Amino acid sequence: MDTIFNIKTEQEFLSETLKTFRYQYKNIEIYRRFVDYLNINPDEVDELDKIPFLPIEMFKNHQIIDKNVKAELFFQSSGTTRMNLSKHFIADENLYKESIYRSFAQFIGKPEDFIFLGLLPSYLERQNSSLIYMVDYLMKTSGKPENGYFLYNHEDLFKLLKELENKKVILFGVSFALLDFLDYCDSNAQILNFSDSLTVIETGGMKGRKEEMTKDELLKILQEGFKTEKIYSEYSMTELLSQAYSLGNNEYRCPNWMKVMIRNAEDPFNYEKEGRTGAINIIDLANVHTCAFIATQDLGKIVGDQFQVLGRIDHSDIRGCSLLVS
Repeated sequence: MDTIFNIKTEQEFLSETLKTFRYQYKNIEIYRRFVDYLNINPDEVDELDKIPFLPIEMFKNHQIIDKNVKAELFFQSSGTTRMNLSKHFIADENLYKESIYRSFAQFIGKPEDFIFLGLLPSYLERQNSSLIYMVDYLMKTSGKPENGYFLYNHEDLFKLLKELENKKVILFGVSFALLDFLDYCDSNAQILNFSDSLTVIETGGMKGRKEEMTKDELLKILQEGFKTEKIYSEYSMTELLSQAYSLGNNEYRCPNWMKVMIRNAEDPFNYEKEGRTGAINIIDLANVHTCAFIATQDLGKIVGDQFQVLGRIDHSDIRGCSLLVS
């Protein structure tokens, strides 16, 4: 744990990534079978772009876990009851907590310094949500008495935000719920005029509840509605233990133990150059006991040392934590 969370250089990242790859090939049956099916010799994998990335759909049909450990809990993706939902089995709960804390601290600040509010109705209404676990942990770490969740009680949320105008507040919100809250304020002539002490972190997700719009359009509406430039975004998913954050402009940064690579959507072993759109591959070294190498169904591109999320590959399932289609 200490090794991956203290990575500082590209060479250290490569070294730890190759160690993780060899460990997971030996100890995670589904991943080993996948690598063997591709006729890849693990001894010849010595660069990041030679690593096979497991299709994220595999989490729907297989229990992907290190043979040397037992699962302490699992997280389940969102979706309808007719869908075969992904499950991510967690063998080391403390590792997930450490990843949550360090990711948040690296990009936003120490959780102890903030009051946390959650406007996450679609996630609160189901069990085994990794997003709710994350926000719960941040609330417990913060320890502030004002911390709490809101379903559709927009009046109570508005009143509390007004009371907390001069305190450092983080409002985590699923996109459609944040827009619903702004609609409530507009319909009831409630004026939002919060200071820079309020930070809104949207987690994506319309779920057919609102008209689809681009990420830029969403951010602009939220900035104008909440009267703040501090509209941030969080990118993660059920199958990951780490989070990337955007502090604006739909440009995300990964923590030091996580990396995004952009594969060619039709040829998974070819990678796109900076600025070109492709499918997102993720290395998450916190996934040491499941699979650290995930081929997602999200589209994106690299921009300098950041990445953008641009939508979904056609015909892929709608994901609760995916970002809005552009």
